[in-house]
Amino acid sequence: MSDLTHGDDVAAVNSLRSAVMRLSRRLKHQRVDESLSPTEMSVLGTLSQCGSATPGELARKEHVQPPSMTRIVALLEAKGLVRLEPHAEDRRQKVVTQTEQAMEMLEESRRKRNAFLASLVEGLDEDEWAKLRAAAPVLEKLAHL
Repeated sequence: MSDLTHGDDVAAVNSLRSAVMRLSRRLKHQRVDESLSPTEMSVLGTLSQCGSATPGELARKEHVQPPSMTRIVALLEAKGLVRLEPHAEDRRQKVVTQTEQAMEMLEESRRKRNAFLASLVEGLDEDEWAKLRAAAPVLEKLAHL
């Protein structure tokens, strides 16, 4: 691992930060439902990937405070995108589960964002596309550290 004091490493980190932020902003404009915040969409994505979870588990996965997650879950429930169910082992807790409506919206959103990225990739040459395919698992790892 680099110590990130070398000029080329600092420049690479700076370039990565800038590119990820710009691409993220462009992807955010590809939303299907403009009434949902990026955080609400992220929570739905987490539920889609991980399955049902308690609000506390969601807060940890989303790196937000539990009271914030409680508010987010309440907003999603009011929109019909999640439902709260009793916890199987601890009746004091609730489990958050996404609804069919949320699953359909997420799928449509993924299709739209994937189509957007595919249109960008068309502008790459074969070598650039190969490098991007190879970098994808590394970027995925960074996103989950």
